[in-house]
Amino acid sequence: MTGLLGHLRLFEPLPGILAWYDGRVPGYRLDPAPNWVDEGALSVGIAAYAIWGDGEALVYDTHVTTAHAERMRADLAARGVTRFRVVLSHWHRDHVAGTAVFADSPVIASVRTAAHLARHRAALEDGSFGTPPAIRPLILPTATFDGEMRIAVAGREVRLLTFDIHSDDATVLWLPRERLLLAGDTLEDPLTYVAEPEGLRRHVAELARMSALCPDRILPAHGDPGRIAAGGFGAGLIAATARYVGWLAELPGQPARASTPLAALLAGDIAAGHVVACDLYDEVHAENVAAVLQAAG
Repeated sequence: MTGLLGHLRLFEPLPGILAWYDGRVPGYRLDPAPNWVDEGALSVGIAAYAIWGDGEALVYDTHVTTAHAERMRADLAARGVTRFRVVLSHWHRDHVAGTAVFADSPVIASVRTAAHLARHRAALEDGSFGTPPAIRPLILPTATFDGEMRIAVAGREVRLLTFDIHSDDATVLWLPRERLLLAGDTLEDPLTYVAEPEGLRRHVAELARMSALCPDRILPAHGDPGRIAAGGFGAGLIAATARYVGWLAELPGQPARASTPLAALLAGDIAAGHVVACDLYDEVHAENVAAVLQAAG
């Protein structure tokens, strides 16, 4: 087994944008025992990002371990960065686990993200929240916002926008001049993981609101590493996600459709290049279907 960080890759998908990508490697695990770092994060691949320049960086998520975050900080320091700010895309563990490495810097999150982290802090720190490992210490946000927050990073305008997609506390980064969207888990290639099945219809509506941004490029947290390294996805990723989430939302009324092969569901979007085929997501899709039907009773 390759050791910790053995498969971590550093990409520069666009000038001034760095992506630290780990996982989506067959047979690669950090631990043979059940754990959240492998399941749903490294198993399907995950990236954390930074917008950097002029000695400063805006770090978007802090990866799955403090070791990953330490590598992120070291890579940025090697590029002359001395001033850091962190934005958390949402409260899920694979996006906040390394925040202690940036505990000397501002940590920005939506008010909902801050509330979720505060509510679950004890369980996250003592390891009783789901499977291990614990996140100890869990660093809480030092600044919060609701709706929209605008900041400047190395001369670039960055808008922090909240959405109820995947998780009700999601924050994306929108760079309007470049029409670039850093999407966190609101968009995922080739399909989204359903964390809140009761919210699917809200997610469809929110995806329509996101589509109105008309991004030229999208960088998700989970996606094909080659596509991320090459500059990301087009706006078709939003439409593909909306189609899949919409299909799931209608499933309780038509449960016989649960047996539809995933390849058939995604065929059009794969052919159009909106998403990239990945067999690892067959299991994710099966879990999504089960979660939706269970939530519907």
